[in-house]
Amino acid sequence: MMRGGQEVELSKRSSATNGSVPATTPDGTRPRVIIERGRGIFHVDFRALWDYRELLYFLVWRDVRVRYKQTIIGAAWAILQPLLTTLIFLVIFGKFAKFPSDGFPYSIFAYAAILPWYFFSQALTNASQSLVGESNLLKKVYFPRLLIPLAAVMRPAVDFGISFIVLLVMMAWYGVNPKWTMLAVPLFLVFAMITALAAGLWLSSLNVRYRDVGHTIPFLMQVWMFASPVAYSISLIPEQWRLLYGLNPMVGAIEGFRWAILGTASPNLGMLAVSAAVVLVILAGGLIFFKWMERSFADVV
Repeated sequence: MMRGGQEVELSKRSSATNGSVPATTPDGTRPRVIIERGRGIFHVDFRALWDYRELLYFLVWRDVRVRYKQTIIGAAWAILQPLLTTLIFLVIFGKFAKFPSDGFPYSIFAYAAILPWYFFSQALTNASQSLVGESNLLKKVYFPRLLIPLAAVMRPAVDFGISFIVLLVMMAWYGVNPKWTMLAVPLFLVFAMITALAAGLWLSSLNVRYRDVGHTIPFLMQVWMFASPVAYSISLIPEQWRLLYGLNPMVGAIEGFRWAILGTASPNLGMLAVSAAVVLVILAGGLIFFKWMERSFADVV
């Protein structure tokens, strides 16, 4: 419900558990609905997020279906994109520039980093455009607005799962045996997802008011990719600069993913700690900024 340009949360005090309010109570009377203001920019209503979990599932599944609807090769796009990128990197950086690959064939070395990077770049791009893309929904009904960027960063997990099968085939082809460290793959995937959500909260909120923010995303992703150890090994970075390099949160995610898949040298714990700390700071600030901006989303979008 909207009042004075601000969103007002409906607190449904009834026995319903699925987020809906019944038309009447068992005694035949209409339920009591209390209209309350939000609890401030520092409050994240996780209870509401859980109550609207079915809406989250619908948003994710709808976007997945739309992505592959009326396409020629369908889900094969999730395989072709990272494979073609790996081929380009193999020719330029593996054959011509001869970048080190920590003792592994360069193709699988690069592919093991391209997978989490593609997941992150798609998640962040989706999140930054999510509020503008759901403008009609924002204007009509109340639901936790945080669900929109959250659904946007979860959708690329489907593409990741398809591409991961190719990685397993490549590992078998090159004789790279799976190790116990593969159990850590979901951990670093979640790390990349949280990083995308943290940055996406800032960019999606700004994009509602300043539409040219959306035009900067492709350039931002290009710069960010080459600032991350996707095409090259972190061994090229001098030891004394690696903690500073860890300020890029995707450094920890990519290096951790490579370690989990290929069994490369264990990632620098100090660098991982720096990356995790940066993500938490950006996420906390993004949540506060998102809550502050969401009061005017429906009016501006």
